[in-house]
Amino acid sequence: MKKILFGLTLALLASGTAQAADLGGKLMKVGSDTTSPPMESVDTATGQIVGFDVDVVNAVCAKINCKAEFVTTGWDGIFAALDQGNFDFVASGVSITDERKKAMDFSEPYIVNSQAILMRVADEGLGVDDFKSKGKKLSAQANTTDAQVAEGIVGKDNVVAYDSFSASVIALKNKDVDGVVINGANAAAYEKEFAGELVVPVRNLQSDPLGLVFRKGDENVAAFNEGIEAIKKDGTLDALISKYWGVK
Repeated sequence: MKKILFGLTLALLASGTAQAADLGGKLMKVGSDTTSPPMESVDTATGQIVGFDVDVVNAVCAKINCKAEFVTTGWDGIFAALDQGNFDFVASGVSITDERKKAMDFSEPYIVNSQAILMRVADEGLGVDDFKSKGKKLSAQANTTDAQVAEGIVGKDNVVAYDSFSASVIALKNKDVDGVVINGANAAAYEKEFAGELVVPVRNLQSDPLGLVFRKGDENVAAFNEGIEAIKKDGTLDALISKYWGVK
């Protein structure tokens, strides 16, 4: 997926002083698999969708005069729902890949993420080489770059892909797999959520730029690129990264 870090880097912007686009206050519906804090999740106290992606989209909309309404959508059907017009674009920690570019359009990257491995506390001494050489099994959410990274480490036969991240975690707890490849951006949140049970000792695997996802040919991509450029230039994006990860 998604579903930076750590090895956090931002794409460099070309110089320029273009005025950001104006979408005239347009309401944009945004599909998101809201199960990946701190990228996006549902606040249990308020029921509101919150997170880094939410703040980024709202900041971009402030620059290009639009309003965002987030819609919770399961990862396994999120791109099909986009194609069917259920929402205008996707903001869900989506890695930009050449394969995905064939079917959808991406904004410019707004952050770069690197994968990590979530594992049981008792196994935190395991490294990547141990997974490669000792026949260890990895899991990941299906149809994500996390799953591709897992296959690159242990081979396809030793990867169990699940439709949801929660199913991967259950498999890990039940010792059906030895680790789960995750978005590095989520590592701290998962260590907090599963404190004493699960830990993320392996980080900084493959790095992927993340972008907003639009239907092929959507004319709004250019406007959002201008908005992303604007929040990079004025320091808003850096401030949000610092807010969520303490990285400046």
